Amino acid sequence: MAKRKEKAGEQHATIAHGAEALPAVRVTSYNLELRDRNGFIGDQANKSAFRDAVDGWRKRVREGGPDPLGDVPTDELTKKEIDAPLKDEQSEAAALVLAAVDDFAEALAAILARYLKEEPWKGATKIAVGGGFRDSKAGLMAIAKAQILLKADGRKVELLPIAHHPDEAGLIGAVHLIPSWMLKGHDAILAVDIGGTNIRAGIVKLNLDKKPDFSKAEVWKSELWRHADDEPRRTATIEYLVKMIEALIARAEKAKLALAPVIGIGCPGIIAPDGSIARGGQNLPGGNWESTHFNLPEALRKAIPEIAGQPTFVIMHNDAVVQGLSEVPRMADVERWAAVTIGTGLGNASFERQSPA
Repeated sequence: MAKRKEKAGEQHATIAHGAEALPAVRVTSYNLELRDRNGFIGDQANKSAFRDAVDGWRKRVREGGPDPLGDVPTDELTKKEIDAPLKDEQSEAAALVLAAVDDFAEALAAILARYLKEEPWKGATKIAVGGGFRDSKAGLMAIAKAQILLKADGRKVELLPIAHHPDEAGLIGAVHLIPSWMLKGHDAILAVDIGGTNIRAGIVKLNLDKKPDFSKAEVWKSELWRHADDEPRRTATIEYLVKMIEALIARAEKAKLALAPVIGIGCPGIIAPDGSIARGGQNLPGGNWESTHFNLPEALRKAIPEIAGQPTFVIMHNDAVVQGLSEVPRMADVERWAAVTIGTGLGNASFERQSPA
């Protein structure tokens, strides 16, 4: 038994965090940090940028009369409240939201056009759009408008909303970080999606008996923590995350679901091979996640040393990469493609299909 564990450990050691070569695809780039005179271009098409567009139109409209969206500050409007006016397209409120959608779509199209000029994105024929903004009518309309603008600019690329709900895509994509030999004989894996506002942990059923390409993988159970409401320190964040994972392990055991001894993580920033965050973790909850003295995979491995009686293996990659990986089955006929996630920031990643060994 000891020899088998040692051999597994050696195989684990060959799998690096933030890797370029993954089982089904090669990650040609992620977290592109392009700038213009206003700073990082991604900041022009994130969740805050859309709300800034809504707020800008509200201020201009108030110059000539009542605000059709009422008195609630823009930052306090929910996604549903912003979407609601779009049910009556003849209303002034709908016209205002649509104006903001148009502004945002122009910014998004311009950013994607800039990305497509970068070497890793050249040849991409499809771009999947995920993140929390995709989970709204305004977001879907902005994606469609950006597609029209790209076509009108002569760019032959298909822009499409990510297939899974964004809350689930960030978990499902984790299955594509892991070699198939590590999943044999197991029903599911644990996955974690860490964002600037929320942390979600879940159990992803592999359903390999239905489809060996993970196209039938699904989130069985998940837990969400909106850490932005609590503003915890880094240590408290890890402690709470461990409790979330332990609760999920208990649920899997109760349901007699065979968990692989694996935790796949999507996390913002540049992920170093040793699992540390080189940069880009500024939106993560309290404390320095980029410290050379902190390693999230190692912290989780120490807190949860075993899963189902086997040594825990933790693998981490950038969150936009992981969400993009959920699209691997849908991109089976595509050689090069990309993904963006519209949330607290604008995540981005590009992929190239691996040739069969």
